Amino acid sequence: MTRIRAARIAVTAVLPAELALVVCLVAGVRLPGWALAATEVLLVAVLLLEARVLHGLYAAERARGAGRRAARHAAVRAVVPVQVRRLVLHELRATASLGRWAVRRRHGLRPGDLAAAYTGPQTAMMYGLLFVSVVETVGLAVLIPWPAVHRVVLVLDVYSVLLVLGLHAACVTRPHVVRPDGSLRIRYGALFDLAVPPDAVASVRVDRRYPQGRLVTLSEDGVLDLIVGSQTSVTLELNRPIPFTRPLGATGEARTVRFHADDPRALVTALRRQPAPS
Repeated sequence: MTRIRAARIAVTAVLPAELALVVCLVAGVRLPGWALAATEVLLVAVLLLEARVLHGLYAAERARGAGRRAARHAAVRAVVPVQVRRLVLHELRATASLGRWAVRRRHGLRPGDLAAAYTGPQTAMMYGLLFVSVVETVGLAVLIPWPAVHRVVLVLDVYSVLLVLGLHAACVTRPHVVRPDGSLRIRYGALFDLAVPPDAVASVRVDRRYPQGRLVTLSEDGVLDLIVGSQTSVTLELNRPIPFTRPLGATGEARTVRFHADDPRALVTALRRQPAPS
């Protein structure tokens, strides 16, 4: 357990340092030789520690009878903190969403599914944030007189622009989905994904509210608010608690889910429709 804890701490500590190093190198900043060498030695040491711990965990899982893939996943889950895994996964999905957005393809849709968009309340805000980021990039390029600092800030600003675009693209390409069997998939980009089976739905109605709080808010009585642009427009009552996962990996259970859809009546009508007999 001590080695696993050390490996987890090492991953959490080294990743920001390596990210800072990459930003400097991409920006063309010339680092002192000792700083570059020390960072790379530290990285190699962490990688060796990770490899040793991962191999031991993998071998232990294999000895218990797990398959190769299951053993690899178990080893990674034990060493890499869930917050780091989910952040990396969000970044990869947001990047992939930019490609889907460019070719107008949506994720997770099958023939007969109803896709329900939810980006209406936040689109103007997203483009406003993007505009501010671009203006900031241009303004800092004029105001900062030091070339090295200018390059670093430019890389960070470009990354922030891509991050905003990726978040919005993920929301556009990952809509809510109502399937013909009455099941519902409630999503917010690559950050939140909740599958509700048809037999868990007690009732659904159009119900516009303007709650305050973060993107995912759970009350003490089990009401889950998935807030988009400070509003929700659909209330889904469940006949049993449904587990869900927050963006950074924490879990909870919801008895009622309130979320937003740009056309809530179409979603509610589709969800109330009885599935076709088999």
